[in-house]
Amino acid sequence: MINKIKEDIKNQKGKKLKFRFNGARNQIEEFEGIIVETYNYIFTIKIINEKNELKSFTYSDVLIDNLEIY
Repeated sequence: MINKIKEDIKNQKGKKLKFRFNGARNQIEEFEGIIVETYNYIFTIKIINEKNELKSFTYSDVLIDNLEIY
């Protein structure tokens, strides 16, 4: 299952996508960004905002629905 998630994320690399992150204490963060790099255990997203933040997530975040990709 995790290998399919990795492959799907690699295929989305470089595309502008919407994300929804379910963080600690039920805080929900929605943002747009671009998947810029994929590694063995994590991937990085460049957030499209005035700060141009870079965030990293694990493939497990997607598997357990902490991170949703639209």
